[in-house]
Amino acid sequence: MSLLELKGVSKSFGGLKAVSQVSFEMNAGEILGIIGPNGAGKTTLFNTITGFLRVESGEIWFNGEKIIGLKPHQICQKGMVRTFQLVKPFLEMTVLENVLVAALNRAKTIKEAREKAMRTIELVGLKEKKDTLAAGLTLGHRKRLELARTLATEPKLLLLDEVMAGLTPTEVDALIRLLQDVNHRGITILLIEHVMRGLMALSKRVVVLNYGQKIAEGVPHEIVKDRQVIEAYLGEEFASAQG
Repeated sequence: MSLLELKGVSKSFGGLKAVSQVSFEMNAGEILGIIGPNGAGKTTLFNTITGFLRVESGEIWFNGEKIIGLKPHQICQKGMVRTFQLVKPFLEMTVLENVLVAALNRAKTIKEAREKAMRTIELVGLKEKKDTLAAGLTLGHRKRLELARTLATEPKLLLLDEVMAGLTPTEVDALIRLLQDVNHRGITILLIEHVMRGLMALSKRVVVLNYGQKIAEGVPHEIVKDRQVIEAYLGEEFASAQG
């Protein structure tokens, strides 16, 4: 049984078809990437999957259960959680306090939540920053804090929306290793990413969107050679660089 399955999912805004008849599925333990040009419908698709937008038509199944109509917090309780393009921690709270709030989603006591928060902070490499206000963090550390907040909810499926955007090459490499570690711990990952180096290193399969429609799906080395994908998104220069 698939962990996540989309069947003909569509969403419009007035006359604009932001997502049109998108279908795919992913299994537990997989890392699946979603790429496409700006405006292709990637974030809108994330918003429909996680309950922030109402699906116009189609079905979304998570862990064997149809989840259309559920609120984001209900979907989170079932084990699906996401990050956002714009990282917005509680700026006047410390790293530990930010993650503690998320840990309370599952923990039965403050003590249990604090212990879980500390383990998660250590996992993402922010142990030395636990008492630092979020307002004082660099972008790279804020991205790790955002990841820690999602992991503290104990997800089965983690949706990452451009988690590598704005990072230095060194920070990208470190984040790739961290996400591989997270995946090895049994967490399935669905990621939207424009940093192709990161996406190629992590994804076992890739889905490509353009104008709200799925135009390709396959393993990364095949996707980068797909003529439709090259014309819609990657460009000839990237395709040539891949050999």
